[in-house]
Amino acid sequence: MATSSSSYNSPCAACKFLRRKCLPDCVYAPYFPPEEPHKFANVHKIFGAGNVSKLLRELLPHQREDAVSSLAYEAEARVRDPVYGCVGAITFLQKQVERLQKELDAANADLIRLACNEISAAAPMINMQGTGYFRSLDLGRARIMGGDGMFYQGQSGFPVNYSFPWNDNHNNPGSF
Repeated sequence: MATSSSSYNSPCAACKFLRRKCLPDCVYAPYFPPEEPHKFANVHKIFGAGNVSKLLRELLPHQREDAVSSLAYEAEARVRDPVYGCVGAITFLQKQVERLQKELDAANADLIRLACNEISAAAPMINMQGTGYFRSLDLGRARIMGGDGMFYQGQSGFPVNYSFPWNDNHNNPGSF
């Protein structure tokens, strides 16, 4: 928040624009410094000095700076686009976000497709290795391990349950 410029004998941008004396209790001075005359000119053109003054007096002091920032942003947007104002800018940004989201979704789909192709390319290199109670299938990067059964990727590309023809159940030697 800027300090009141009336103590420096230089009126705030609002009082200068309105051609009046900037008093010590000027409601505009903290928010419209003399260095930013275009800020008040745009706000005055869109909202009017009386409406801005009334709004600032009705707000609590800690809310005024945010209100002036919002008014200045809306006024600048209205000057640039008199029909849509900041709604036009928001709509443009929303469309840009939607477009970028679609691009991101397409890129993620490509990554998934490439990962699936990589796994499918590794399927012919299935290597059965068995040691002790555990046996494993080596699918390139993916390794599936199991004790009494495992999965093997068939020609369809989907995992198929594969059980060993022998029994590894050492706790029950009578079962086969």
